[in-house]
Amino acid sequence: MPHSTQSASTFFSVACYFEAALTLAAIALGWLVDIDPFDKLAWDERALLHGLLLTLPLLLLFFALQEAPPRALRRIKALLLETLGPRLYRHHWTDLMILATIAGFSEEVLFRGTLQPWLENSLGMTAGLWLSNAAFALAHAVTPLYALLALLMGLYLGISLDYGGERNLLTPIVIHGFYDFIAFLVILRNYRNSL
Repeated sequence: MPHSTQSASTFFSVACYFEAALTLAAIALGWLVDIDPFDKLAWDERALLHGLLLTLPLLLLFFALQEAPPRALRRIKALLLETLGPRLYRHHWTDLMILATIAGFSEEVLFRGTLQPWLENSLGMTAGLWLSNAAFALAHAVTPLYALLALLMGLYLGISLDYGGERNLLTPIVIHGFYDFIAFLVILRNYRNSL
């Protein structure tokens, strides 16, 4: 049974505020470790285009995994449907776009704008990439398999930071936000179909 409009609205507000607070966490961490989280964020049409194009392989994988038979994948799909479906059920697609945009921006500013460069400066490029994305995976550890998938996606996002030869945080922000938006739409559609 769908949650009440009030609890869905509360979840949406809390999710937006929580995700936005990650930007503040990135700024605070950046201040502590002397990293400007926005240093490599620049509006660039090529970075935007790269972000949109680099989202396509992730979306193809996402849709393929929707149909995959392994039990662990079905468990993740059911978990997302049970937890997010009722909470997103009454929201318009524009609300989902807002949440996806905030999540994509804030998580990328924290993990790829602050944590990855700090660890790269401290431990080297490879260790920085892996450790920052291990933290990203832990932050998404709903199940062990989901954490592994988040690690792989994080590595992809971390590598996309330098796609095109010039570091630009806009590329992973676009990938993350666009991916989340499509995933939210699919979860919402599946939930509505299940009612």
